[in-house]
Amino acid sequence: MKITTLDAYDRYKHFTSQSFDISECCQNLIDQRPFGENSFYIFAHTRTDDDYVTKRLIWQPRLTKPKAQTNSMLFKWVHGTDNIRICWLIPAREMWNQYKKGNVTGHDITVWSIDQFENHRKSLESPEPDDLSDLQIDQIYRDVSNEARRKKRQEAAKLKILG
Repeated sequence: MKITTLDAYDRYKHFTSQSFDISECCQNLIDQRPFGENSFYIFAHTRTDDDYVTKRLIWQPRLTKPKAQTNSMLFKWVHGTDNIRICWLIPAREMWNQYKKGNVTGHDITVWSIDQFENHRKSLESPEPDDLSDLQIDQIYRDVSNEARRKKRQEAAKLKILG
């Protein structure tokens, strides 16, 4: 296969534009305070676009722990701290051998996450002691919904005044 200099450069630019900083992505979500001052999970998982080739990494704030899945990461930000706790780092199944101990790319948390996913998934997915109650979560969701409706009404009123 022959690759021209321009093709190589285009591939290089595409590859380097995909890089991201996990801590920066987490911090961006924390700064948005999607649930006020409440602790929350940050669930990062991939999705394939409609072209069936391009993959995107979705960063989703959540009040409850999602089901564990391959090719995902879960973190928890605890209100009142600068801590972001790693709950799991589960790569795509075809990549698991690369993270084994002794490999250059070996990673203890990833090895632990894979083991938990394969052998103790219920434990991995179970709520943590400091998680909010269902009643508290419902109230937060109601508050977020009411705030979104209020902002929508304000925007509609502004457009009516300007129009």
